[in-house]
Amino acid sequence: MKGPDIPDKIMTDTWKTRTKLVHEGTRRSQYGEVSEAIFMTQGYVYPSAEAAEARFIERGDDEYIYSRYANPTVSMFEDRIAALEGAEAAFATATGMAAVNGALFSQLKSGDHVVSAKALFGSCLFILENLLPSFGVEVTFVEGTDLAAWKAAMRPNTKIAFVEAISNPTLEVVDIKGIAEITHKAGAKLVVDNVFATPIFQKTLELGADIIVYSATKHIDGQGRCLGGVVLGTKEFIRGDFETYVKHTGGALSPFNAWVMLKGLETLSLRCNAQAETALAIAKAVEGHPALNRTIFPGLESHPQYALASKQMSAGGTVIALDIKGGQGATFNFLNALNIILLSNNLGDAKSLVTHPATTTHQRLTPEMRADLGITDGLVRISVGLEDASDLILDITQALNGLD
Repeated sequence: MKGPDIPDKIMTDTWKTRTKLVHEGTRRSQYGEVSEAIFMTQGYVYPSAEAAEARFIERGDDEYIYSRYANPTVSMFEDRIAALEGAEAAFATATGMAAVNGALFSQLKSGDHVVSAKALFGSCLFILENLLPSFGVEVTFVEGTDLAAWKAAMRPNTKIAFVEAISNPTLEVVDIKGIAEITHKAGAKLVVDNVFATPIFQKTLELGADIIVYSATKHIDGQGRCLGGVVLGTKEFIRGDFETYVKHTGGALSPFNAWVMLKGLETLSLRCNAQAETALAIAKAVEGHPALNRTIFPGLESHPQYALASKQMSAGGTVIALDIKGGQGATFNFLNALNIILLSNNLGDAKSLVTHPATTTHQRLTPEMRADLGITDGLVRISVGLEDASDLILDITQALNGLD
């Protein structure tokens, strides 16, 4: 039985961030559900053979063929985060690395050239160091904070510049606007992994980025439940080269995971702002502790790119890094002494998490490569959760005090 005809809300550009995160992109069925529906289907029925033929020639915005191509629940997630970013379109992927892989491979061919910051997450480094060169794509790595190095690395065949807005795990902040200007002058596109900056704290498209990638596994889910990713950009790119690449290589997001991400978006602003406030409180509280070589957080005035971070971002983020004196042995003692903060290599979770990059996410790199990136044996990355700030400060402080 068909239920009441309840129209979807009319979206408006005047809506503020928190309103968009709750309502944007909603598609309601005839039943008028409040919470978005999960369309757990792989295929779709056509009213006629002629309709099927027409849909394969040109699929309408609210028409579906196969859930590897598009799905109503996934579309709601894509539309909502595109509205948040101010992007023309978005395409959700199975994981964050599927998003990075697709954003790069969908645009490159043998003979092309990529310029990338050298300070990257381990899996991103693997794609750029190993996979792309094996397909005939040359990659030049530069110091991400050095605009002169970016400019010098550009070539006539440069197609893409790739960078993390805030590097993982050393928290370098790069000048997105400056890199974008250099990239565009060379006729290339700038792809930015914006996970650490989050869509709440930085409007990366407004700074000049062409394409944004996220691991939705992180802050967007925010509660450690599902894997997911998303790529944002122009409608021409997303519905053209990128959609073609993903639908034929299979890295699409499942409808259930998309629904979880939709629920995560509803609280994204509240969570990120609370986590960033706590991260700043922790960084200020532990900075200068005798057991530390340094405290790294973009919201601290001691951070090398503090002025740039303050200009680009509305907060310093949710992740801090500590460089502990005494090398790996002392650092392991610190990690094992924590009572609240959990040992895990994820980030952006409601629970505070800590990892030791030298032996986990960046362990495949040589000691020399890690040293070049600033990843010491004493470096730990802490993703700040939603616990009380005073409890987290006490937890970290008692673990540090035990190293004396």
